[in-house]
Amino acid sequence: MIDSMEFLWNSLWLLMERGGPVMWPLLALSLLSVTLTFERVWFWNKMASRGSRIRLRAMINALRMNDAETVTALAEEDSSPYGAVANDLACDGPSDAIAIASVERQRPRLERFLNIQSTIVTAAPMLGILGTVSGIIRSFELLGGKDTLSDPRLVSSGIAEALVATATGLVVALVSLFPYMYFRSHADKAIGVMEGLVASAKLGVERHGGDPDSSLRTVVGARRGNEG
Repeated sequence: MIDSMEFLWNSLWLLMERGGPVMWPLLALSLLSVTLTFERVWFWNKMASRGSRIRLRAMINALRMNDAETVTALAEEDSSPYGAVANDLACDGPSDAIAIASVERQRPRLERFLNIQSTIVTAAPMLGILGTVSGIIRSFELLGGKDTLSDPRLVSSGIAEALVATATGLVVALVSLFPYMYFRSHADKAIGVMEGLVASAKLGVERHGGDPDSSLRTVVGARRGNEG
């Protein structure tokens, strides 16, 4: 086990040396990308857990039944953006202004770190190209020098630096691109689910003859007063 770790460490160090100075920012970007990916995987797995799905269906049914008490009770147990939106709809009403404001408040939670991952996807290949240019420049300086080139391997080291930096930049970009697209699609789907919560709340108010601009709690109270 120790020999394997030492081999991997030596291989990584050799790769960093062959790729030139740009390998260090590329290494930092790759570590950042992996860290953000793990955080987002944990977040979306929590959103898609069995308990979260059950509470989401219960909140949708409660909104359709205009049952504000059930919605707020379920929302208190749900720390996801769905619970926050459902609670806003139950307390403040399903009007367009309330719905848009509530969804937009939760959007940063859904799209967290996406801008950073998008930047990594763009910056990593550019850093790789920078390493390519610097390696080629170093090779041409050796070829065009006044002194006779005694060791051709010096030129090949510059070319190797160019190729390693380019390949590393592309790998970092690809490793970041696929999680970015995956999390982006999940964020779009979550926005669609929130729109479904809004539609369910409006349907519940309309079925019971309420005003969409009023809260579900007010509508339920008025309905119970009439029944009494």
